[in-house]
Amino acid sequence: MKPLHYTRAQTLPGILARRIVVLDGAMGTMIQRFKLNEAQYRGERFQDFHKDVKGNNELLSLTRPDIIRDIHEGYLAAGADLVETNTFGATTVAQADYDMASLAREMNLASARIAREACDKYSTPDRPRFVAGALGPTPKTASISPDVNDPGARNTSFEELRAAYYEQVEALVEGGSDVLLVETIFDTLNAKAALFAIDEYFESSGQRLPLIISGTVTDASGRILSGQTVTAFWHSVRHARPLAVGLNCALGAALMRPYIQELARVADDTYISCYPNAGLPNPMSETGFDETPEVTSRLLREFAAEGLVNIVGGCCGTTPEHIGAIHDAVAPLPTRVLGGAGPFYREAA
Repeated sequence: MKPLHYTRAQTLPGILARRIVVLDGAMGTMIQRFKLNEAQYRGERFQDFHKDVKGNNELLSLTRPDIIRDIHEGYLAAGADLVETNTFGATTVAQADYDMASLAREMNLASARIAREACDKYSTPDRPRFVAGALGPTPKTASISPDVNDPGARNTSFEELRAAYYEQVEALVEGGSDVLLVETIFDTLNAKAALFAIDEYFESSGQRLPLIISGTVTDASGRILSGQTVTAFWHSVRHARPLAVGLNCALGAALMRPYIQELARVADDTYISCYPNAGLPNPMSETGFDETPEVTSRLLREFAAEGLVNIVGGCCGTTPEHIGAIHDAVAPLPTRVLGGAGPFYREAA
């Protein structure tokens, strides 16, 4: 097996071997706190754009970079080691919904640079902060029909996804990302397109960044939307040799426990990440979710005490208050120990 030689974030595997690393929380939840209107999303540059763009959070990296920077810094101040770029939907496939596919590369580049500046501001020799270039699942699925009357129908293709992800990866790395994070995977075929594009970029550029892969279990069936169990999902993506694999979104920490336990068992030679949402939606709460920072942090502390996790953070509904509480809760606890020598960590060291 060809050894891995990371060109960025070379210290991250060693940090994961020593302590639990904290990922940031929700970008969209924090953007909602600003209560931006259509004109604020557009800014001067897009004031005459022919289509509504409110809700296109990735556009804010171009029109309101100050807001995105403020959100990153809030999470870093709360104790995050890793911050995700504002690029969950910054692919040509996702941006086509707003007729802004041509801006996808620029969005990724700007978002990575904003996150890079924030991490550099908060980094110290003893506590480096890392930019995680975020690759979301896109609103289309390569393995599920959008038409119940036509099981063979598809609204995207592997090649369309691969090309979109390649463009995204190229811009994220150019902008200063340290890590690539393929997240909220509900369709393993979409994820495979992203992983193919990432490997293609690594081969062509000569650069290799640590990779984190995070799926999402959508309900109590214990499967991702395209039908795989957590164990099957891991065996479908382990060829990419990620530094960490995990689960995020969809479920709060309480409901995610059995699936994290399963993943920690089958992926024993790989670091495990877990960043749940803040529980079940509750329209009466400030974030729209039930679990308070105290509840989420207590549950993730239990995961850490059980030896299940190496990276923890928050997804939908979580805030800097959640991340601060999570940081404090897991800081005294040891990181999960890999089974055996740990081939991914060993080769990356």
